[in-house]
Amino acid sequence: MANAIEFEHVSKQYRLGLVSTKTLSHDIRRFWITNVLGKEDPYLKIGETNDRSTKGTSDYVWALKDIHFNVEQGDVVGIIGKNGAGKSTLLKLLSRVTGPTTGTIRAHGRIGSLLEVGTGFHGEMTGRENIFMNGAILGMTRREIQSKLDEIIDFSGCERYIDTPVKRYSSGMTVRLGFAVAAFLEPEILVVDEVLAVGDAEFQKKAIGKMQDISSGGGRTVLFVSHNMASVRALCKRGVLLENGMVKYMGDINNTIDVYLSNNIKTDELVPIGQTTDRIGSGEAKFTDLQILVNGKDAQTQISINTPVTFRFSVHSTKDMPKVEIRYGVVNHLGVQVFSTNTRFAVKDNVSLHKGDNIFEVEYPNFPLNIGRYRMYIEVWEDENDKLFDAVPNALFFDMVEADIYGTGKFYMQTDEPMALPEKWKIKE
Repeated sequence: MANAIEFEHVSKQYRLGLVSTKTLSHDIRRFWITNVLGKEDPYLKIGETNDRSTKGTSDYVWALKDIHFNVEQGDVVGIIGKNGAGKSTLLKLLSRVTGPTTGTIRAHGRIGSLLEVGTGFHGEMTGRENIFMNGAILGMTRREIQSKLDEIIDFSGCERYIDTPVKRYSSGMTVRLGFAVAAFLEPEILVVDEVLAVGDAEFQKKAIGKMQDISSGGGRTVLFVSHNMASVRALCKRGVLLENGMVKYMGDINNTIDVYLSNNIKTDELVPIGQTTDRIGSGEAKFTDLQILVNGKDAQTQISINTPVTFRFSVHSTKDMPKVEIRYGVVNHLGVQVFSTNTRFAVKDNVSLHKGDNIFEVEYPNFPLNIGRYRMYIEVWEDENDKLFDAVPNALFFDMVEADIYGTGKFYMQTDEPMALPEKWKIKE
């Protein structure tokens, strides 16, 4: 199958801080070399890897470095990675919002882009006028745009405001209209950044469905950037994982997500709760420990599915507190919250803390989560005033492992469902 997009050793370098070189002689030299001699910018030769979390020694960083891959026509590719990995920069280069420092990008067909809220919209123009303007930019005739107009307006859900200036739209309405324009004006390549996260759940579901229709029915190509791994897995066939501006992994989307999540936060690198600084709250009460107990013993970080489990919370309080609330929840490897609970509903009487160390335990006769890695967050609040004392977002990581939950001698190893429930069958004649 022919390639729709070709990235050939593409790099993009930015200068931190000021745009100029700080000296007139360097600015003149840059102008002479780049504009008169037609050579590469001499001040973009040296640059550091774009790791936003560390302080570097150079004023130049590579937002992207030597990106080289192809996307076939009709393919749906998820671009994933941490904040600052270069995902949005890659899409901006493809959409020609900016140009690469080195390398070549070839796109075969019209590109419809939805990179930021309001991208390509003129605030003073109405929604209807912006639809025609965007279609004209894509090279469509007025008749072609008119034939799609009703579908665009209906899909966006903005019919009541379609003749109102876009500057009066909410961010969600702007995204709805922008996506409808990008999707229904039939570009050969659809580029969608994280903007869908601004929309509500109903619109996100519609948008994912529309992108699936675009790729499967129309044979058009989709590049999708999102931090919602569930959406990426549902929509995409292939994945590209970026890290510090470079391609870390390419391949099947499931494998790409697994590589990303396994490298995101490793269990053995977690700081003990009592020492972690990754927390917020006033501090009058703080978690000092969280343990998983199976059959009364510390289970480390592995639990067999449908095993009795106890979570033990240790909390240190600076004073006596008669009414507090403990909240906690579990999030799966895709970032989807599996469940959450709190003592306000689960405990009949108020939970109190005395000055010093306190221990609470919550028991599950059967813990039905399926195979996979999970993250647990914990919080302690003042019950009456809803004041947050302590919250630890990455309190504990644990793995659910397969087990003989039916007692048949066969291990349950299904991984696509969130729950694994034991049951008893009765076969009657």
